[in-house]
Amino acid sequence: MTEPTRGRLRLASYNIQKCVGLDLRRQPRRVVQVLDHLGAQIVVLQEADKRLAPRPAALPHFVLEEAGWNVVDLGGAGSLGWHGNAVIWRGDGIMLRASAHHDLPGFEPRGAVRVEFDTDLGPLRVMGVHLGLLARSRHQQVLHLREDCRALPSMATVWAGDFNEWSRGPHLQALAPGMRFLPPRASFPAAQPIGALDRIALGPELAAAAHGVHEARPAHIASDHLPVWVDLERALSQNGS
Repeated sequence: MTEPTRGRLRLASYNIQKCVGLDLRRQPRRVVQVLDHLGAQIVVLQEADKRLAPRPAALPHFVLEEAGWNVVDLGGAGSLGWHGNAVIWRGDGIMLRASAHHDLPGFEPRGAVRVEFDTDLGPLRVMGVHLGLLARSRHQQVLHLREDCRALPSMATVWAGDFNEWSRGPHLQALAPGMRFLPPRASFPAAQPIGALDRIALGPELAAAAHGVHEARPAHIASDHLPVWVDLERALSQNGS
């Protein structure tokens, strides 16, 4: 993939399934190869840690650092993220401002992460999520996330992650009218995608110059999900055009 043009920032979301591919092999560097091909400056990851306590990183810090990625410290104790959610970034023009956790309601233990950056587009808040398998829980989690964001200082905001939502209807949009969900694109299962489980939503300060699903090899086998991406730019009402 080509990198975004000047004045744009590429953000991606990728459920890496603990670096276990469809061939049942755990290959962290294969996942990094996919990340490198994305051309993204900021990537939100799901299932970035192994399942059992103390939940060590499935994608080791040193592997990412060797490839030039910076890791937001969200997990501690050897984890890459929190509830499996992690955020990495690289490139000039991006500086980390702050990070935090958000507890989410629902039948399963779930959480979200919040990372704020200074970027060439201005301050940017990224919410990384992996929502529950039950529809009732997902709806509660989106509502909770909406209220948490409303309580924060105003900032250009992106939600990205595995929303586990099979329906392509406007259900998520109706629950969070302040965010604009990009048109769903099939990203699961990676070998023959039919479900648009991985989603990105933008606040009113941002616009999508382009967005899509990354299908190039080895993404077809590195995880059971394909990455989704968006090229962000300031919304017309925000940049004076």
